Amino acid sequence: MTKDRNGATLKSVKSLAKGLVMLLGLGLAVYLARAAGLGSMLEDTRWFNDHVLGSGPLSVVIFLAVGAVFTGVGLPRQLIGFLGGFAFGVVSGTLLATVGSGLGCALAAVYARMGGRELVERKFGGRLERVNRFLRHEPFNTALAIRLFPLGSNLITNLAAGVSSIPLLPFVLGSTLGYVPQNFIFALFGAGMNRESAMGTALSVGMSIALFVVSGWLGIQVYRRYRTREGLPEEGED
Repeated sequence: MTKDRNGATLKSVKSLAKGLVMLLGLGLAVYLARAAGLGSMLEDTRWFNDHVLGSGPLSVVIFLAVGAVFTGVGLPRQLIGFLGGFAFGVVSGTLLATVGSGLGCALAAVYARMGGRELVERKFGGRLERVNRFLRHEPFNTALAIRLFPLGSNLITNLAAGVSSIPLLPFVLGSTLGYVPQNFIFALFGAGMNRESAMGTALSVGMSIALFVVSGWLGIQVYRRYRTREGLPEEGED
């Protein structure tokens, strides 16, 4: 029991550390861009929309499509939150990043269920069974608990749901709701990158890091309590 608890604690600390590294890495990238003379582009989101996303409703459609594909293949959903905050602001960026991540979750799960079962089982094997044992207990709640983990590639979780017999709708809805806290934090971080004042940027970055640590710790506690209460096996996002 003690060994399992220590292992879970170490895993939680690693998750938090990875998230902080990602935040700092994004911040460093923006700093280097400013140092290279690209500060005006960072402060003007219209440039990003005109040259990358397009304008009007089309920009929303493009962002959702890119977000769905990006997260559907297992790339970090937090980057979509960051770009959403940068391009659309905190509130709209959080909403769009969450919808895009939810669509990506659904795409991966449906792919595994409809045509990719053999490939998925051959590639991931026993890891799928561990996740499946966790998800089959109340798919909505277990998906929500897993997504509240600070960081992680959710590809295996999505594929495991697809090859399992659980209903996909509650799984996707629980996952989408669980994406909100981290998407908000990274959208806040992204929105702070185009602030004109260094103080405004520093405040946004500092608040994002503080909220990440707090929400990550709370997410870990929620996940542990639910798993312990239900007597479920140890599992989380990798």
